[in-house]
This record gives sequence, C-alpha cells and structure tokens, in this order.
Amino acid sequence: MTDSACTPMHQAVESGDQAGLTRILDEGADPNEVCCGMTLLMHAIDVEGDTALRAGVTADSRSTVILLAYGAEPLAQPRPHLMGAVDLADHYGHDIAYRLLNRLIEAKSAGGRPQNKLRGWRRNRRD
Repeated sequence: MTDSACTPMHQAVESGDQAGLTRILDEGADPNEVCCGMTLLMHAIDVEGDTALRAGVTADSRSTVILLAYGAEPLAQPRPHLMGAVDLADHYGHDIAYRLLNRLIEAKSAGGRPQNKLRGWRRNRRD
C-alpha cells in the first residue's frame, strides 16, 4: 500500500502515528473508513501483526485499541473474499487484538458490553 493511495488516517495507522490517528478521530473522522479494500481496524491489525512477525516480538495493539475505543466495527468486511479483522488477528497470532475483538463481538451479540471479570479482584486486592 503506498502513501499516495491512503487517506490521512490510513497513513497514520501505516506509520504507527497513534497521536495523529487520535487527533483525526477526535476531529470526527469515521473509524470505519475503508481504503484499498481494508477498514482502518483491518489495516491496524495487519500493520501491528506484520511488524511483530518481522521483529519476532509480541504485537503492539495501540492502534487497534484506539480504533475500537472510537467505535470501529469489528465485523466490518468491505471485501468478502479478504480476511476480516478477526481473521487477520488470528493469522498473525495477534492475541491481544484477537481477544479484544472476540470480547466485543460476544458483548454485541448479547446486547451489552463485555463483563470485567477482574473487577472483584481489583476491589479485594490489598497492595
């Protein structure tokens, strides 16, 4: 994907510019924007996963988290023959993104938000 074919938000995702991505989203941009057949969320997972795979490290999930916080749709798939966000996360072994996406999808199908299983632990913790 070349920079000239991308929108500013996709360029921010591609370059790992989370501050720029957040600024553009704060200005009211659509977190479900599609460029070159990929939603921003798909692009973020692809970049994070590919970067981690090449470097042999755990995938950074900052762009994915930002996009989900701004309402990116985890099941959006502009081109049915391409992998969706969950498939990309699974393909790259991007465990954090995979778990986040699945929790959001489960919560949406149940009509609510994900339950925080750590809430009681935090309340009872004595540090």
